[in-house]
Amino acid sequence: MDVHLARLRSSSAVAAGALLIESDRARTEYAIERRAFRTRLLRPGPSPQRYEPALLAHDAQAIAYRSGALSLSAWIDRDLDPRALRPAVLYLHGEFAFRASHWEDARVFRDAGWVTMLPMLRGENGNPGAFSLYYDEVDDVLAARLALADTPGVDPSRICVAGHSAGGVLALLAAQTEALFAKVACCSGWPDQQPVIDFYPEYAVFDRHDPREVRMRSPLRFARSLTAATRLFYGDEEPLLAPLALEMVARCAGLDVEAIEVAGDHFTALSPALRRAARWFAR
Repeated sequence: MDVHLARLRSSSAVAAGALLIESDRARTEYAIERRAFRTRLLRPGPSPQRYEPALLAHDAQAIAYRSGALSLSAWIDRDLDPRALRPAVLYLHGEFAFRASHWEDARVFRDAGWVTMLPMLRGENGNPGAFSLYYDEVDDVLAARLALADTPGVDPSRICVAGHSAGGVLALLAAQTEALFAKVACCSGWPDQQPVIDFYPEYAVFDRHDPREVRMRSPLRFARSLTAATRLFYGDEEPLLAPLALEMVARCAGLDVEAIEVAGDHFTALSPALRRAARWFAR
């Protein structure tokens, strides 16, 4: 009896191992490494960026969504018709705090008939949770996407993600974690975080000298983990970003990934980039 039980246990372990291997094959390199990695925050706390309470826009409604144990906030279109499914864009704002102007940035998608949702992430704007600079926030982006898919009036098969600067980095990392987006638009987001952290060490709430901490926050290091067609927009006045965007494309050879230059600097390039993204999303 004991021998028979031992054989059953052994057989179950082998089967479980086979399922795990098969599951890992279906996962991206980034998702596999992410599952085994835990960031260590040296200074846990809210976002380092100050914020002012944002006055709710007339065409938006504030909602809550859950990311693990956290209840977080988001803005989404006020007028949604559950009888008519529409495509949607999860728009990830730049900087590390949400402002009402970010809602206006995403208007180009609403004007094209798309539902827009703008999540506020952990540690931002009074939300609970600790700011981790592009790591635990990825969970919030994926949770917001699931909440958007469950929204009446949204076509869950036609959800794209777009982000500016910090939001662009998170858009890439989220698309490298799960195959949940139809298309990805990164606007002036730095795919390699080492130069950013070197320039802004105050944002590194982890050990910035630990190469794995930096690696897990750098989409460039996992370029081939992208799970959707991607466009990397950068301004013609962003000379330091351009080569990184082009290197990301080179590493994605064979994937539907392109770098597109538009007029402007890190901020003024956003409007033309979003217009290009909106047209591309609609194709």
